[in-house]
Amino acid sequence: MDKYLLVILIFMVVTIPIAFFEPSTGELRDLPLFPLMWTAIVGIIVIVFYSSYKERKEKQAANAKRRSRK
Repeated sequence: MDKYLLVILIFMVVTIPIAFFEPSTGELRDLPLFPLMWTAIVGIIVIVFYSSYKERKEKQAANAKRRSRK
């Protein structure tokens, strides 16, 4: 996984507790911010799928280059 994707993934993971806790006081919210939570979860899923897709394409290109040398 690229460094910038890892940083964005960390921010997404930190966003999920913010949906349940008030950052200024640390108290539990009466009504959690569900759109914020679901957006973070979807973002995490997109980052994981994109990263695996990108790695798979790089591996295919490396294999094709290795085969063409023979």
